[in-house]
Amino acid sequence: MPQYAAVDLGSNSVRLLVAEVAPGSPHGKGNQTPKLTRLAEDRQVTRVGASVFHSGIVSPEAMTEACAVLERMRATWQKFDVLGIRAVATSATRDAGNQAEFIERASAAIGAPVEIISGQEEARLIHLGVECVWPHPKEQVLMVDVGGGSAEVIVAESGRLAAAWSRPLGSVRLQETFLQSDPPTKIELHRLREFIEEKLAVAMPRLRGRQFQRVIGTSASASAMVSAVHRITRPKRDQADRLRATTAQVRRLYKELTQKTLDERRKVTGIGPRRAEIIIPGVAVFLAILETLNLPAIHYCAAGLRDGLVADLAERRGGRDTAQLSREQKAVVEAVARRFGVDLRHARKLAEFGRGLFASLEPLHRLPPYFGKLLEAACYLYDIGHFISDTSHHKHSQYIVSNSDLAGFTDSERHLIAQLCRYHRKAMPNQRHSDFQVLGPENRRALLLLIPLLRLVDGLDRSRAQRVDSVTCDLSGADVVLRLRSNMDTDLEQWAVERVADPFRQVYQRGLAVSVSKEGR
Repeated sequence: MPQYAAVDLGSNSVRLLVAEVAPGSPHGKGNQTPKLTRLAEDRQVTRVGASVFHSGIVSPEAMTEACAVLERMRATWQKFDVLGIRAVATSATRDAGNQAEFIERASAAIGAPVEIISGQEEARLIHLGVECVWPHPKEQVLMVDVGGGSAEVIVAESGRLAAAWSRPLGSVRLQETFLQSDPPTKIELHRLREFIEEKLAVAMPRLRGRQFQRVIGTSASASAMVSAVHRITRPKRDQADRLRATTAQVRRLYKELTQKTLDERRKVTGIGPRRAEIIIPGVAVFLAILETLNLPAIHYCAAGLRDGLVADLAERRGGRDTAQLSREQKAVVEAVARRFGVDLRHARKLAEFGRGLFASLEPLHRLPPYFGKLLEAACYLYDIGHFISDTSHHKHSQYIVSNSDLAGFTDSERHLIAQLCRYHRKAMPNQRHSDFQVLGPENRRALLLLIPLLRLVDGLDRSRAQRVDSVTCDLSGADVVLRLRSNMDTDLEQWAVERVADPFRQVYQRGLAVSVSKEGR
């Protein structure tokens, strides 16, 4: 069975998971639970967030320690025959002023590119990880992950992510900002609670009144909290998985912890010596959500970001990957397109053309299926630059996409989509274009092959009147013939498609011709 590795470079700790995934979708048909077997795990507290939240940068000491841990984890994951590895950095690295240096050193240490992911992508992966291990195909579920730098609040409906918020409410961040006394004073705790409520306010209107069948807490803070409630010792903390803690129990635990010194908190069953340093703000976030929404209890789930990373890798590499956007990816790109004034009726027709051309021309381009998703995303986004200016709008489109939060896409995929938007008109890529040159060989080749397809898509609805009903490709002759089906005047569309003949020939070494037939003939 295929094996994958996931690395979570968090604000409080670094985590590694190497897992084996049974053939098939991580979601499976009918929301079937995947077969994920853990082969190796590692976790080390590095607390890179402490220096970031105090001084704005990852300190030299924290950077050195984190990279040493990553080198150790590299030796572990390289013992396995993994098909893919994805390493991500989260809240603290997002905020660090020296993130470029940190990412460069971390990537070298782990032996794979480390990607800084957004809070929305973090939430998506956490949701995927929980649903992968503990599926809820029919329920409405609230998930709360309190990490070191941020807290992700996630609404899942029938196994799908419905809404998510990432808030600066991580336990390390809050400890460094608010709790200086030992034990904390009443004024410190009051300010802490006020800050938590302020940051949660953006999500509360969307959450109040919902009937959640289950509330799930993930992360080490949730594990320690539920373990402490049930008096589960740290060597047996795996037993806390899926256990329930009532709001009253969480409230009682919080009150006890806030009255204890650090040494006393370290003696509480279920809370480790390092976790004791930051457990109070972690429990405070969970309690604030439970009380504000009048929720009766919370369950702990041991799955999280790493499981989501593995499931995501399996989806992308394990044979399930199709050339079409997933439902979640489509929702993301449509939201961005809508925000920048794109006519979605027009964009959806373009996406339909893009899917058809990618499939029909597969014998020529021979690209892996997942590049079809990127072409489809570009069909929605290549014109968003008009929102800034009609002049050089293709470059504005590139800028917007490059700097947008596209949850469900990796950094590499987002930048390739941005490059497609950049080259949907005007010059083809050349050696003077630095953004093109920094792409890897596979992505450079894919970009060159996809550009003519996107330009054809643009031409097929040039009038924006959807005059072309469908298009097929005939590859049997010397020229590639695009056969348009329509009962309307398509002179403008034909002209626009024929203009792509030169770049098409440049890339595919084939001529391009256009014919039109009436519907029904």
